[in-house]
Amino acid sequence: MAHFDVVIIGSGAGGGTLAQRLAASGRSILILERGEQLPREAENWSSKAVFVEHRYRTQEQWYDKAGKPFRPNTHYWVGGNTTFYGAALMRLRGRDFGDVQHAGGVSPAWPISLTDMAPYYAEAETLWRVHGNRGDDPTEEGTEAAYAYAAVHDDPGIARLREHWKTQGWRPFSLPLGINLDQAHPVTSACIRCKTCGGYPCLLKAKSDARTIAIEPLMGLPNVTLLTGRKVTRLETDPSGRTVSQVVCQTEQGEERWTGDIVVLAAGAANSAAVLLASANAAHPAGLANGSDQVGRNYMFHTLTAMVSLTAAHVDVTFPKTLACNDFYWGDPDGSYDKPMGHIQLLEYMSGQTLEGQVSDWLPPGLVPDVISEGIAERMLSMLVISEDLPLPENRVRVTPDGRINLDYTYNNLEGHERLVKKLHASLEGFVDHAHPISQHNFEFESLLPLYGTAHQAGTLRFGAEAASSVLDPWCRAHDLDNLYVVDTSFFPSIAAVNPTLTTVANALRVGDHLLERLGRSVVAPTAAAVARPAAHRSGEALS
Repeated sequence: MAHFDVVIIGSGAGGGTLAQRLAASGRSILILERGEQLPREAENWSSKAVFVEHRYRTQEQWYDKAGKPFRPNTHYWVGGNTTFYGAALMRLRGRDFGDVQHAGGVSPAWPISLTDMAPYYAEAETLWRVHGNRGDDPTEEGTEAAYAYAAVHDDPGIARLREHWKTQGWRPFSLPLGINLDQAHPVTSACIRCKTCGGYPCLLKAKSDARTIAIEPLMGLPNVTLLTGRKVTRLETDPSGRTVSQVVCQTEQGEERWTGDIVVLAAGAANSAAVLLASANAAHPAGLANGSDQVGRNYMFHTLTAMVSLTAAHVDVTFPKTLACNDFYWGDPDGSYDKPMGHIQLLEYMSGQTLEGQVSDWLPPGLVPDVISEGIAERMLSMLVISEDLPLPENRVRVTPDGRINLDYTYNNLEGHERLVKKLHASLEGFVDHAHPISQHNFEFESLLPLYGTAHQAGTLRFGAEAASSVLDPWCRAHDLDNLYVVDTSFFPSIAAVNPTLTTVANALRVGDHLLERLGRSVVAPTAAAVARPAAHRSGEALS
């Protein structure tokens, strides 16, 4: 049984970034990933393969609170779900770190502030090549440094929408995006502003995701080992229950066990909670690190409405995801509503097959046409309304004795969201023919509520100063164990109303600095030649 200084479970935004932070210390690092390396193939850019056939999505089933199965929109590959995300990378607002009163209740404060996170946000934005423009977003603090990369230019159709919103007194801004784009030199730019970005793996590897930014640059290092096809099923402790002694994983060849001085969970909010619940023992009868009874509780994944709008004429758009609006983030500027409403952003280009695949998940058979006209698709704009759902203890992950994941969830805090959807709908009068909202909460068919939308899952292992009410301390170490940390979105005590990836990356950098201090920095770093070596990686290699 090989021993490592650090064992990281999961290679997504949190786990990959932490490995990247620690790698230069020379400490031995093992990354266990249940998925494999994503193949680079033509199907990466096929809307039929990605959205209709779900070629890369997990086949596993989870179960809702009524015991009905659903297939989560989760991807188990090196780099995790970031390989398929839309690359929108936004900071939480300063007020998001404190108690926030919503119409549906209070969004609880974090044990850290924006001041603690600000330097890590800045580093994460540069590391993940975030393109943006400071000063346009009305919810910014005003103290942020300029982005290292200029905002992505609007396509003509989006530029017209930006001006349309401005005539209504709105202050739309350029959506911060993590892509490897050189707008001054498009011929040699890695990113080509294609129609296959959000929801697709990037065949050119020009999207800032965990596999490209964090994992692949490490694969030539002698002190970093990535093992794929390893699904961690439980963690075992020493007799005292204070130290994780072994990491147990399932492989095609059978069970494997690994040990590490530090063990870090980064398997995603649902799966990280499931691992701890499945790790119950005599010292932790309710599940590992569950002395507070909070493991698995407070599941959040945003309240989302996708609005598909048809324009009167063909829209001159290839890469529409460049525009956002935060005017209503804290309430209605006209004074009619003083509670948070949320965030609006443009979505990626939707072909007919993309829309067909998306809608077929939300509506029952027979209501989705076999073919949605590409001509219709070229007259569509798609927008996403994001509002905060509140962390409720009854919204939780549970695990059955046979390992089945149950996800109990009741929608909440809908008033502000519904107001924002109506605002958006009204704002498009005169710009579009009509708009069709497709939302997470107002379906006629309750059994088909799309809990499958797990891209923004968070909150199941919340961090806090008090062990009685949280799972992790402010450094994301389990209150009940000395050597167990968590760096995926599980640690969020609230989810705010913006995409969570940048916060996950920034926090992993923060926790990484803490672990460097704990482990001691006085070690021999890998050579520059090893750092520069391309991805001749050791994925799946047997250890000597």
